[in-house]
Amino acid sequence: MQDLVQNTAMALADLVIAAIPRQAPGEDSLRKCKVISHRGEHDNRSVIENTLPAFARARDAGVWGIECDIRWTADLVPVICHDPDGTRLFGCGDSLSRLSFAQVRESMPMIPTLAELVADYGGNTHLMLEIKEEAYPQPERQKEILQEQLSGLTPGRDYHFLALDPALFGKVDFVGREYCFPVAQASVKLLSQACIDHGYGGLTGHYLLLSDALKQRHALAGQRIGTGFVNSTNCLFRELNRGVEWIFSNEAVALQATVDRELLD
Repeated sequence: MQDLVQNTAMALADLVIAAIPRQAPGEDSLRKCKVISHRGEHDNRSVIENTLPAFARARDAGVWGIECDIRWTADLVPVICHDPDGTRLFGCGDSLSRLSFAQVRESMPMIPTLAELVADYGGNTHLMLEIKEEAYPQPERQKEILQEQLSGLTPGRDYHFLALDPALFGKVDFVGREYCFPVAQASVKLLSQACIDHGYGGLTGHYLLLSDALKQRHALAGQRIGTGFVNSTNCLFRELNRGVEWIFSNEAVALQATVDRELLD
């Protein structure tokens, strides 16, 4: 029920923000804009989220980055999936953490591995990799696996880590904290202070949660913010006009087209 209320409130906010005309940003803001496709360009009918086809649609449209989620199989293969099981997307209720990778590939073949993601998109599309809250049966070995699979990429240039709980960044402490960004959902002031105190790269969250004052606070600390879910032209212009560069969106292809069109005018 809480999720339903929250989602309804955000949908109403989006309608209001989308209806308010905004001045087009200047060229400098448009060129600095980095659109990030939330779970790839998907509708979960013809194209499923967090799959290679969804990521391809974003990259092929010139979108700068893709956001995706890392989970683990029982035999410690990192895979890309938001949910702990395949019920919502694939009609398979088995928990990924209880299946071997071979079983996952057989029952849910569209779920890619992290290695496949890196092979196809590493170095040509920025990767925003979210660490999920789940059991880590062999945390040191799992850390080694992540480090090995990302070893050909450069943190900051090629990828960043995201997490709802900053404690999860301990799972990836082979990179500096400046490449880690907590995702704000509640207690934004406390999380913002933790970002500054612990030297994270900054903060991400819904555009209504991250105010201009908070953005300025992080800028003074040498940090940035990234806002989502920006799904309309007017909301995009709102964020760019207040100096936000990272734009997370479920409509990334359309927003990228808007940016490209504005730069041509």
